[in-house]
Amino acid sequence: MFVLELTYTAPVERVDAVRDAHMSWVNDHYADGLFLASGRKATRDGGVVLAAGDDRARIDAVVATDPFVLAGVCAYRITSVAVTRTAPGLETLRGEPTG
Repeated sequence: MFVLELTYTAPVERVDAVRDAHMSWVNDHYADGLFLASGRKATRDGGVVLAAGDDRARIDAVVATDPFVLAGVCAYRITSVAVTRTAPGLETLRGEPTG
């Protein structure tokens, strides 16, 4: 699993200008099964996405297509996580980290 932490690098007005395109991109990756959970930070200076899988190269390629990245309004911090313990019903999230 990967934790994708977004941090805005531009004023929120510039972020808001591409938010609809970003949300369409997010929806596409929910539909293809890559994204498991997401939301904005309470501080409203970015967001967090939980992504499935163990292929860092794929995650890097997907992140590069985010309209926020293409517009230069956000930076990503990507962390690979080995989920070893979960609440009941979330066992499928467990796995070993990569890259």
